[in-house]
Amino acid sequence: MIKELPEKGELVVCTVKKAKGFGAFVELDEYPDKRGFIHIKEVASGWVKNIRDYVREGQRIVCKVMDIDPSKGYVDLSLKRVNEHQRREKIQQWKNEQKAKKLFEMLAEKIGKGEKECYEEFGYELINKFGSLYDAFEEVVRDEKALEKEGFQGEWIEEFINIAKENIPIPNVEIEGYVEMMCPGPRGIEHIRKALKMMEGKKGEVEVTVKYISAPLYRVEAVAPDYKSAEKVLKEKISKGLEYITQHGGVGTFKRELK
Repeated sequence: MIKELPEKGELVVCTVKKAKGFGAFVELDEYPDKRGFIHIKEVASGWVKNIRDYVREGQRIVCKVMDIDPSKGYVDLSLKRVNEHQRREKIQQWKNEQKAKKLFEMLAEKIGKGEKECYEEFGYELINKFGSLYDAFEEVVRDEKALEKEGFQGEWIEEFINIAKENIPIPNVEIEGYVEMMCPGPRGIEHIRKALKMMEGKKGEVEVTVKYISAPLYRVEAVAPDYKSAEKVLKEKISKGLEYITQHGGVGTFKRELK
């Protein structure tokens, strides 16, 4: 079942409908026909002289749910309790879901069924199984058998996969570690540079880069479609670099985190 109201502590995307002296009234964009209120004390830290310095009518914002009145369908919200990272992440999530809804409309049209019928037949179940429509599309791009593994059946699946592949990019993951290297002797710097160069580069869909922090410390980053391949290639490249520096009279260590 799709939730009719958000949960306490949840981040929600809102559109400001009215901002006046004591607070702001908003619509919850993810929950049709549901409204919320931001008291002026929850707009910003410190004293707010003019609420319109912080929010204005028509503005899209991200708020944290503080309290809910299910009987009235009303939600108390806070703007000041959402940091910039949370705001960007939530807005991106919301944009992804808007895109997924458009793709679902496209799917319904291509298989010759009404959108409502498709939601009732398999759409709501996709959301229950994968967390959101966008996550369902994304998972299919990663694994074509994802729907089948979750027990979904029907002629719509083939078209769902096609639409996902054409419209959903696979997001990359990023991991990092730290290398310390020292090499005495007149050619020590040259050997360190060669060792670092051996750690960098692209293998398949995995790209590894090395960034200087402060000698003898370097940060090594791997970007890949998944964590498994990122870990594998990162370890391979670091091993080659450390092996080279050891063979040339130096020492090197690898750590996943700095302490």
